[in-house]
This record gives sequence, structure tokens and C-alpha cells, in this order.
Amino acid sequence: MTDSSPAMPDKSDIQSILFLCNHNIIRSPMAEALTRHYFGKTVYTASAGVNTGTPDPFVDAAMAERGIDLHNREPQALEHLEDTYFDVIVTLSPTAHHVALASGTISAGEVLYWASADPTVVQGSREQMLDAYRDVRDRLDDNIKALFNT
Repeated sequence: MTDSSPAMPDKSDIQSILFLCNHNIIRSPMAEALTRHYFGKTVYTASAGVNTGTPDPFVDAAMAERGIDLHNREPQALEHLEDTYFDVIVTLSPTAHHVALASGTISAGEVLYWASADPTVVQGSREQMLDAYRDVRDRLDDNIKALFNT
């Protein structure tokens, strides 16, 4: 299944999930942290980027509003993952989706694409920029809740 809808099996069917984006600095770490926030260690959760980047302070600020600390997190490239099979891989950018489908490195029972905006393209005041990150966080949160039927 490769649509943008988060509909999937019940949470009990998902024991491992990978969130994949371009640089593992905004969307995939947010999704990983939100999933861990809700499910702790009951679902093996990882995130990676097709490439890596440097941490983004707006991510820290948006997640701190939810009581989630990402301050010491280091971006991870796909090739550095400890595991290579996941029940579900959720891709958050077109590039990541293509890599997930074509990769011989990782595999999954289901690969989903959740179109996620890139908040770094928003210009304006600090508050306007932070609002873009909040929007990405909140949309990911909604998709995660729908995916796990919570």
C-alpha cells in the first residue's frame, strides 16, 4: 500500500515501525518521538534519513511544547540502522518514499507515504516559522493516532 492515508491494521499488528525522510532532522524524528511518547517500548520505533543533516532548534521547541525532549538526539542515516526489517515503513517525503520502495537495504510488510510539508520553506517571524513546525508535528500526531487506532 502506497497511499497517503494512515489507515492500517490495529496497533497490535504493528510491532516495529520506521519513519523515513530526507535528513532525519525534522519530520522523521518528530514522528519517532511522538510514537515513543504514546507507546514506549511496546512498539519498536526508529527513524532515519536518506541523508543526514544537523539538528534543527525549531524541532526542539515544537516538541518541548508537548513535553518531549529531543535535545540530545543525533540524526541517523538509513545505512546506519541497526534493524533492516519493519512491519511498517512510513515515508515522509517523495525522495524517502522512492528510496524505501527501491532499497535493497530495508524492507517492510507495508510502506506508507504520508505527504508532509517541509517547514523550513516558511519565512517570516520566529512565531510564523514555529507555527509551520507545529503544523507538521500536529499532522504527524493525527496520522500516528489514526495508524494505531487510538
